[in-house]
Amino acid sequence: MEHKGANGRAAGERGSRATLALRWPVAALADALAPHLPGCQVEVLAEVDSTNSELMRRAHAAPVLLAAEAQTAGRGRLGRGWRGGNGEVGSALTCSLGLPLAPRDWSGLSLAVGLALAEALHPGIRLKWPNDLWWQGRKLAGILIETAGASGAQAARYAVIGLGINLAPLGGEGFATPPAWLRALLPGIDAPGALARVAGPLAQAVRAFEREGFAPLAERFNARDALAGQPVRLSDGVEGVALGVGPNGALRVRTSAGLREITSAEVSVRLRPSFGDGGGR
Repeated sequence: MEHKGANGRAAGERGSRATLALRWPVAALADALAPHLPGCQVEVLAEVDSTNSELMRRAHAAPVLLAAEAQTAGRGRLGRGWRGGNGEVGSALTCSLGLPLAPRDWSGLSLAVGLALAEALHPGIRLKWPNDLWWQGRKLAGILIETAGASGAQAARYAVIGLGINLAPLGGEGFATPPAWLRALLPGIDAPGALARVAGPLAQAVRAFEREGFAPLAERFNARDALAGQPVRLSDGVEGVALGVGPNGALRVRTSAGLREITSAEVSVRLRPSFGDGGGR
């Protein structure tokens, strides 16, 4: 694969002007990441199958922020495909952050990432457990986290945190949840501008999660929880009412059999009919 773009600062900026359709602030991004991820490389590609797939193929110790102007095979949670943008360059932000990570407990990482994005972008954005950002009941963005490397509760693993944010209206059908787009909230924002808003807060949130886990964030997450108080249906057919998340990031659902805590990312949670539904990224 030809890398159209470059690692680092000045080289990245020269490469982006020469070969990419958009102007990416590579030096500013590197500066924003440096306090939390010293030496993090910033790279932008014109096209890739998936930024997550690319970083999983590389999976090395150095932190990397990889963005792409186009993805040909975006991926989502539970093996789903992910379709972002309307086919035009810059109609979505697709990027992944890869870094070695060793939290005491991995539970709640996607929630911490989603919260950091929402707080960096707009106060009206809500969070749908475990990996989506919503606006007005529609899906604005999704998160996909994958890991490779050592096993064990506190062993460092190479984590790849993928983000897909719709910037412009999406056409077509087949969406599990109707799509939203960021320009409805931030008129005129482009992919480089969106990345500039979220890169530093994302790195800061991931490092804080590594030190402290999800518990300190539960109250802030619940303040933006799109499911709280809503009737939901789990993928195993169980129905109940969502009651927010606990300090371990588990979704609490009151069912006819009592309180149930959902911790597995393999369980899908959807709003019951007439309330919309929450498809995967």
